[in-house]
Amino acid sequence: MKSHEVPTLFRQRISLELRLLFLMILALLLLMIDSHYRFIEPFRRVVAIAIYPFQRTVVAPRDVIVQVNSYMNSASIVRKENEFLQKQRIELAQVTTRMAQLLIENNQLRNLLGIQESIQQPSVVVEILYDTVNSFNRRLVFNKGSNSGILPGMPVINESGLVGQIIRVTPMTSEVALISDNGIAIPVQVSRNGLRLISFGAESGKIEVRYLLGNVDIREGDKLITSGIGGIFPAGLPVAEITKIEIDKSTGYYRAISNNLAQHERYRHFIVLQVDVNSANE
Repeated sequence: MKSHEVPTLFRQRISLELRLLFLMILALLLLMIDSHYRFIEPFRRVVAIAIYPFQRTVVAPRDVIVQVNSYMNSASIVRKENEFLQKQRIELAQVTTRMAQLLIENNQLRNLLGIQESIQQPSVVVEILYDTVNSFNRRLVFNKGSNSGILPGMPVINESGLVGQIIRVTPMTSEVALISDNGIAIPVQVSRNGLRLISFGAESGKIEVRYLLGNVDIREGDKLITSGIGGIFPAGLPVAEITKIEIDKSTGYYRAISNNLAQHERYRHFIVLQVDVNSANE
């Protein structure tokens, strides 16, 4: 027996508009019921628990990116702070060092001014521009020259003693050979007994007294001062201290080796004594 099916064209269906309207009314109804009676709260909790792992999975990349950015920002901030603190520490150290240097220079200048007032010889205070110390010559260049009355041959001193002798001048600068320079010879005497000698600069940077006989009255620890002979170097300036006496094998005589007492490397300012070099050389 054949069944009679209704053709699809003639079947009756609920339209999409009605379905949408029905779902909207249902949704509004559920919202109103939930807002007053909380009937679907348990269902909501179950759904929230069920989808929580998926929520965490979805936001996990975002959390990783946020943490990485936070770490990078924190590391950058810490690095910048460390760099700032390091720079500040270096600057403070430089300021402290500069203050200590200025204090030393101030004390040296005070001492030089005291010496300048105590000596009767006209003098000029000078400052080092640069030095040309090498294995052969030991020279310093000062910031004043012939315009300030400085002439070749004038002695240079500091608060500790004799430093050297002016050998070259320009209108604005002057060059001094230290007493340890090979070309410098100074009339000296032993402060202990007045024994007159001649000191010479040596290649080792020391000061030597040469051609001594075996019975000469000189010993280690003796101080050498200028004798004043020749008129260039005023008498009584400290020059050196004897540290060793030995035989010079090349000559057969004894020689005394001494250290410079002026220690020029510790000072920036010196005094040039304006002696009358012309009359002294006559």
